Amino acid sequence: MNMGTIRQLLLLTDGCSNAGEDPAAMAAYALQCGITVNVIGIVDDSGRAEGLQEIEAIARSGGGESRIVRAQSLSETVVNVTRQAMTGTIYSIINQELREILNNDARVESLPPEKRSEIAEKVEEISEEAALKLLILTDISASMKKKLPAVKEALYDLSVTMQSRSGDSSFSLWTFPGKYSAAEERISWTSDAKKLAESFPQLASGGITPTGPAIRQALSSFLEMDEYDEKTI
Repeated sequence: MNMGTIRQLLLLTDGCSNAGEDPAAMAAYALQCGITVNVIGIVDDSGRAEGLQEIEAIARSGGGESRIVRAQSLSETVVNVTRQAMTGTIYSIINQELREILNNDARVESLPPEKRSEIAEKVEEISEEAALKLLILTDISASMKKKLPAVKEALYDLSVTMQSRSGDSSFSLWTFPGKYSAAEERISWTSDAKKLAESFPQLASGGITPTGPAIRQALSSFLEMDEYDEKTI
Protein backbone atom coordinates (compact mmCIF):
# COMPACT_ATOMS: atom_id res chain seq x y z
CA MET A 1 0.00 0.00 0.00
CA ASN A 2 1.41 3.39 -1.02
CA MET A 3 0.58 5.76 1.84
CA GLY A 4 2.43 8.79 0.53
CA THR A 5 2.75 11.45 3.23
CA ILE A 6 0.21 11.97 6.03
CA ARG A 7 -0.39 15.71 6.37
CA GLN A 8 -1.96 17.20 9.50
CA LEU A 9 -2.69 20.65 10.87
CA LEU A 10 -3.13 20.64 14.65
CA LEU A 11 -5.00 23.68 16.00
CA LEU A 12 -4.69 24.53 19.72
CA THR A 13 -7.15 27.19 20.92
CA ASP A 14 -9.34 28.15 23.87
CA GLY A 15 -12.13 30.22 22.43
CA CYS A 16 -14.26 31.48 19.60
CA SER A 17 -12.72 33.17 16.59
CA ASN A 18 -13.67 36.83 16.34
CA ALA A 19 -12.10 38.12 13.13
CA GLY A 20 -11.98 37.11 9.48
CA GLU A 21 -13.52 34.25 7.56
CA ASP A 22 -15.23 31.13 8.90
CA PRO A 23 -12.54 28.76 10.26
CA ALA A 24 -14.68 25.71 9.41
CA ALA A 25 -14.71 26.78 5.76
CA MET A 26 -10.93 27.10 5.82
CA ALA A 27 -10.66 23.64 7.39
CA ALA A 28 -12.82 22.26 4.56
CA TYR A 29 -10.44 23.86 2.07
CA ALA A 30 -7.50 22.23 3.88
CA LEU A 31 -9.17 18.82 3.57
CA GLN A 32 -9.62 19.40 -0.17
CA CYS A 33 -5.87 19.96 -0.30
CA GLY A 34 -5.26 16.62 1.44
CA ILE A 35 -4.55 18.12 4.87
CA THR A 36 -6.44 16.83 7.93
CA VAL A 37 -7.33 19.48 10.52
CA ASN A 38 -7.43 18.39 14.18
CA VAL A 39 -8.56 20.74 16.94
CA ILE A 40 -7.90 20.72 20.69
CA GLY A 41 -9.94 23.16 22.74
CA ILE A 42 -8.26 24.19 25.99
CA VAL A 43 -10.63 25.17 28.80
CA ASP A 44 -10.00 26.86 32.13
CA ASP A 45 -10.48 25.27 35.56
CA SER A 46 -14.21 25.92 35.42
CA GLY A 47 -14.45 23.61 32.42
CA ARG A 48 -16.16 26.25 30.27
CA ALA A 49 -15.74 25.77 26.54
CA GLU A 50 -17.45 28.71 24.87
CA GLY A 51 -16.13 27.72 21.46
CA LEU A 52 -17.19 24.05 21.68
CA GLN A 53 -19.47 24.11 18.65
CA GLU A 54 -16.90 25.94 16.56
CA ILE A 55 -14.12 23.54 17.61
CA GLU A 56 -16.23 20.55 16.60
CA ALA A 57 -17.24 22.22 13.32
CA ILE A 58 -13.62 22.96 12.37
CA ALA A 59 -12.52 19.37 13.01
CA ARG A 60 -15.57 17.92 11.24
CA SER A 61 -15.00 20.11 8.17
CA GLY A 62 -11.30 19.28 8.23
CA GLY A 63 -11.88 15.52 8.47
CA GLY A 64 -10.04 15.35 11.79
CA GLU A 65 -10.33 14.80 15.53
CA SER A 66 -11.57 17.27 18.15
CA ARG A 67 -11.07 17.23 21.93
CA ILE A 68 -11.92 19.59 24.79
CA VAL A 69 -9.44 19.40 27.67
CA ARG A 70 -8.20 21.28 30.70
CA ALA A 71 -4.67 22.63 30.48
CA GLN A 72 -3.26 19.99 32.83
CA SER A 73 -4.40 17.22 30.46
CA LEU A 74 -3.11 18.86 27.29
CA SER A 75 0.15 16.92 26.84
CA GLU A 76 -1.46 13.49 26.70
CA THR A 77 -4.25 14.77 24.46
CA VAL A 78 -1.91 16.35 21.88
CA VAL A 79 0.01 13.09 21.49
CA ASN A 80 -3.14 10.95 21.33
CA VAL A 81 -4.97 13.16 18.84
CA THR A 82 -1.94 13.23 16.54
CA ARG A 83 -1.71 9.45 16.58
CA GLN A 84 -5.46 8.86 16.30
CA ALA A 85 -5.68 11.20 13.32
CA MET A 86 -2.88 9.29 11.60
CA THR A 87 -4.70 6.02 12.25
CA GLY A 88 -7.95 7.51 10.93
CA THR A 89 -6.24 8.64 7.74
CA ILE A 90 -4.81 5.17 7.17
CA TYR A 91 -8.19 3.50 7.74
CA SER A 92 -9.79 5.92 5.26
CA ILE A 93 -7.28 4.88 2.61
CA ILE A 94 -7.84 1.19 3.38
CA ASN A 95 -11.61 1.61 3.14
CA GLN A 96 -11.25 3.39 -0.19
CA GLU A 97 -9.14 0.54 -1.54
CA LEU A 98 -11.66 -2.03 -0.24
CA ARG A 99 -14.46 -0.24 -2.07
CA GLU A 100 -12.46 -0.27 -5.27
CA ILE A 101 -11.56 -3.96 -4.94
CA LEU A 102 -14.86 -5.32 -3.59
CA ASN A 103 -17.88 -3.02 -3.80
CA ASN A 104 -19.14 0.39 -2.80
CA ASP A 105 -20.32 -0.81 0.63
CA ALA A 106 -17.12 -2.58 1.71
CA ARG A 107 -15.47 -1.26 4.89
CA VAL A 108 -13.02 -2.62 7.45
CA GLU A 109 -15.86 -2.81 9.98
CA SER A 110 -17.74 -5.25 7.72
CA LEU A 111 -14.87 -7.75 7.58
CA PRO A 112 -14.68 -10.87 9.80
CA PRO A 113 -13.09 -10.27 13.25
CA GLU A 114 -9.83 -12.06 12.39
CA LYS A 115 -9.38 -9.91 9.29
CA ARG A 116 -10.13 -6.72 11.25
CA SER A 117 -7.49 -7.75 13.79
CA GLU A 118 -4.91 -8.28 11.04
CA ILE A 119 -5.69 -4.89 9.54
CA ALA A 120 -5.48 -3.18 12.95
CA GLU A 121 -1.99 -4.59 13.47
CA LYS A 122 -0.97 -3.44 9.99
CA VAL A 123 -2.39 0.04 10.61
CA GLU A 124 -0.29 0.37 13.78
CA GLU A 125 2.78 -0.63 11.82
CA ILE A 126 2.05 1.79 8.99
CA SER A 127 1.37 4.68 11.40
CA GLU A 128 4.91 4.29 12.75
CA GLU A 129 6.52 3.99 9.31
CA ALA A 130 4.54 6.48 7.19
CA ALA A 131 5.97 9.90 6.42
CA LEU A 132 4.33 12.68 8.44
CA LYS A 133 4.09 16.45 7.95
CA LEU A 134 2.63 18.11 11.04
CA LEU A 135 1.93 21.84 11.35
CA ILE A 136 0.97 23.04 14.83
CA LEU A 137 -1.08 26.25 14.89
CA THR A 138 -1.36 27.71 18.40
CA ASP A 139 -3.68 30.43 19.65
CA ILE A 140 -1.74 33.01 21.71
CA SER A 141 -4.55 35.55 22.07
CA ALA A 142 -4.97 37.34 25.40
CA SER A 143 -7.05 34.60 27.02
CA MET A 144 -4.28 32.04 26.44
CA LYS A 145 -1.74 33.74 28.70
CA LYS A 146 -2.06 31.33 31.64
CA LYS A 147 -2.28 28.30 29.34
CA LEU A 148 0.92 28.80 27.33
CA PRO A 149 3.11 26.89 29.85
CA ALA A 150 0.83 23.87 29.33
CA VAL A 151 1.14 24.29 25.55
CA LYS A 152 4.92 24.34 25.81
CA GLU A 153 4.90 21.17 27.93
CA ALA A 154 2.53 19.48 25.48
CA LEU A 155 4.75 20.28 22.51
CA TYR A 156 7.77 18.98 24.37
CA ASP A 157 6.01 15.68 25.05
CA LEU A 158 4.88 15.52 21.43
CA SER A 159 8.44 16.08 20.24
CA VAL A 160 9.69 13.21 22.40
CA THR A 161 7.01 10.88 21.04
CA MET A 162 7.58 11.87 17.41
CA GLN A 163 11.33 11.28 17.71
CA SER A 164 10.60 7.61 18.43
CA ARG A 165 8.85 7.11 15.09
CA SER A 166 10.71 5.15 12.43
CA GLY A 167 9.05 7.07 9.58
CA ASP A 168 10.22 10.43 8.25
CA SER A 169 8.64 13.34 10.13
CA SER A 170 8.73 17.08 9.55
CA PHE A 171 7.22 19.80 11.71
CA SER A 172 6.34 23.47 11.61
CA LEU A 173 5.05 25.75 14.40
CA TRP A 174 2.78 28.77 13.81
CA THR A 175 1.05 31.08 16.30
CA PHE A 176 -1.84 33.52 16.00
CA PRO A 177 -2.46 36.36 16.03
CA GLY A 178 0.82 37.43 14.45
CA LYS A 179 2.44 40.77 15.06
CA TYR A 180 1.75 42.09 11.57
CA SER A 181 -0.62 39.46 10.13
CA ALA A 182 -3.18 36.85 11.14
CA ALA A 183 -0.53 34.25 11.95
CA GLU A 184 3.23 34.04 12.31
CA GLU A 185 5.66 31.22 11.59
CA ARG A 186 7.76 30.45 14.66
CA ILE A 187 9.60 27.35 13.43
CA SER A 188 9.91 26.65 9.72
CA TRP A 189 9.71 23.08 8.44
CA THR A 190 12.25 20.88 10.18
CA SER A 191 12.82 17.20 10.83
CA ASP A 192 14.20 18.02 14.28
CA ALA A 193 11.21 17.47 16.57
CA LYS A 194 13.13 18.92 19.53
CA LYS A 195 12.66 22.41 18.05
CA LEU A 196 8.89 22.31 18.56
CA ALA A 197 8.95 23.89 22.02
CA GLU A 198 12.01 26.12 21.65
CA SER A 199 10.14 29.34 20.81
CA PHE A 200 7.72 29.30 23.70
CA PRO A 201 9.82 31.01 26.40
CA GLN A 202 9.77 34.14 24.21
CA LEU A 203 6.06 34.07 23.31
CA ALA A 204 3.76 36.78 24.64
CA SER A 205 -0.02 36.50 24.52
CA GLY A 206 -2.42 39.21 23.42
CA GLY A 207 -4.77 40.39 20.72
CA ILE A 208 -7.80 39.02 18.91
CA THR A 209 -8.53 35.48 17.69
CA PRO A 210 -8.48 35.39 13.85
CA THR A 211 -8.75 31.59 13.60
CA GLY A 212 -9.97 31.41 10.00
CA PRO A 213 -7.32 33.75 8.54
CA ALA A 214 -4.68 31.97 10.66
CA ILE A 215 -5.60 28.58 9.18
CA ARG A 216 -5.50 30.08 5.68
CA GLN A 217 -2.07 31.60 6.25
CA ALA A 218 -0.65 28.43 7.80
CA LEU A 219 -1.94 26.39 4.86
CA SER A 220 0.24 28.49 2.57
CA SER A 221 3.24 26.96 4.34
CA PHE A 222 2.00 23.47 3.47
CA LEU A 223 1.39 24.39 -0.16
CA GLU A 224 4.76 26.10 -0.51
CA MET A 225 6.42 23.01 0.98
CA ASP A 226 4.59 20.83 -1.56
CA GLU A 227 5.84 23.02 -4.41
CA TYR A 228 9.39 22.78 -3.06
CA ASP A 229 9.16 18.99 -2.78
CA GLU A 230 7.94 18.74 -6.37
CA LYS A 231 10.83 20.84 -7.64
CA THR A 232 13.40 18.74 -5.77
CA ILE A 233 12.13 15.36 -6.97
